[in-house]
Amino acid sequence: MQCPKCQYVRRAVEDTPAWQCPRCGIAYQKFRPAAASKKVAKKDSTTFKDLRVAILLLILLFVALDQFFMKVNTSDWDQPLRVVIYPINGDQSSASSSHIATLKERGFSVVNQFMRREAARYGLAINEPLDIRIGPLIAEIPPLPPEERNILKTVLWSLHLRYWAFIVDRYDGPRPDIRIFTLYYDPAAYQQLPHSTGIEQGMLSVVHAFANQTMTKQNNFVITHEMLHTLGATDKYNLSNNQPLYPDGYAEPAKEPRYPQRFAEVMGGRIPLSLEHTKIPAGLDEVIVGEKTAWEIGWFKKE
Repeated sequence: MQCPKCQYVRRAVEDTPAWQCPRCGIAYQKFRPAAASKKVAKKDSTTFKDLRVAILLLILLFVALDQFFMKVNTSDWDQPLRVVIYPINGDQSSASSSHIATLKERGFSVVNQFMRREAARYGLAINEPLDIRIGPLIAEIPPLPPEERNILKTVLWSLHLRYWAFIVDRYDGPRPDIRIFTLYYDPAAYQQLPHSTGIEQGMLSVVHAFANQTMTKQNNFVITHEMLHTLGATDKYNLSNNQPLYPDGYAEPAKEPRYPQRFAEVMGGRIPLSLEHTKIPAGLDEVIVGEKTAWEIGWFKKE
């Protein structure tokens, strides 16, 4: 008999019982099942890990294909894009709740009018660029973006947000092309709101807005800005100080004299009054879509 643990070969005459190794003292029959179980457990662990990797790859493939077909369907502008706005009580206040109860789809018609006006400037003849609807009230707060914006954390947050949106979306209608989750806050308690976000992957955005009718124009501007992110438009302002970047962040980069500008470029965010001073537009009537933004969302092709 050779010990399966220490490899000691038992001699014909030993003092220890026949079932026990004279050198290491293990029981022959008990050691073998334990060793075998470890091999089985290791094999099962490897199989489970491979299964998890395969499932993750399938999910990523599904997400990539879904994103591809969504992009194709929303880049030709041959029919209205379905936009659903989901209200959320961002601060759980009675003021926000009361404001949400007053929301009507016609209150967002100015966004559609803006898109129609600007599309016409680029020769895009579409009467209704958008079909804006109000979705059901969402009780859950969306996951917040990471404070440290490295690539990995941003990608993981994007996937988390898309999964969250999939879980909470109870819209009873045709599948939206763009989903805008809008959190409302009582302006009496909040003078400044968190940064809104729009992501092209998944075509959804999280907007922070004031729960006050007098701020509807400002809210609609933020909604439009973030909505254009979902269509591929990029920010055209300095992220450190919110100042528009010249020339793409200027509505009229060729204007002489350059200052003051009369309008804000929609992705630039502000109206440049001088090299150092800017102002937030009062509404979409003071905003235009610049050439680079128009190209990014597919309104024309570069020669």
